[in-house]
Amino acid sequence: MTWSSYASYLVFVIVVVLAPGPDTVVTLKNSFAGGFRGGLLAASGIAVGNLLQGTAVAFGLGAVIVQSQPVFHTVRWLGVAYLCYLGVQAFRAAWRGDYGSLDELGSRSSGFRRFREGFLSNVTNPKVLALYLSVLPQFLDPVHSTPFDALLLAYTVAVLGGLWLLLLLLFVNRVRGWLSRRRVRRALDTVTGTTLFGFGAALAAEG
Repeated sequence: MTWSSYASYLVFVIVVVLAPGPDTVVTLKNSFAGGFRGGLLAASGIAVGNLLQGTAVAFGLGAVIVQSQPVFHTVRWLGVAYLCYLGVQAFRAAWRGDYGSLDELGSRSSGFRRFREGFLSNVTNPKVLALYLSVLPQFLDPVHSTPFDALLLAYTVAVLGGLWLLLLLLFVNRVRGWLSRRRVRRALDTVTGTTLFGFGAALAAEG
């Protein structure tokens, strides 16, 4: 792998990372409910999920999962169910609108819960594996490349994705005063729930 091919890969990854997806929505959902810390924990879970999936692809396990239809579809439907579950949570928060109680509860919520939401939303999304498997071979020399070259490319996605989510969290934290208004929070939760259901439906339709 040459520096020029890696530079081309960086451009592609930046475009992919900036495109809104489940990772972005789950991070924002936890940021709205748990503040900067809640969003950061969810983003950390997503980063770990990305690293895990990238490692699986680099060492050949990702191809085995994708090629095994029962395993792939099981992961896919788990992802659909989990995204819809998170969407229901957002809709319930919008319906109740009792953000004083929710924020108090959110401040006491386990950090592991927010980390887990980010991690599970990522690892139950087989489209991440499929993306790695379809893109990485285009930037690797099939003769001279090693698993460590594949790891470099895969981990680049995790690092840049994590940096983007961090910038997003910093922006949300700056405008938290406006976002904390009840009407705005209810609108955001409604949009979040709808978006999560949309991603779940899109993932279900992949089959």
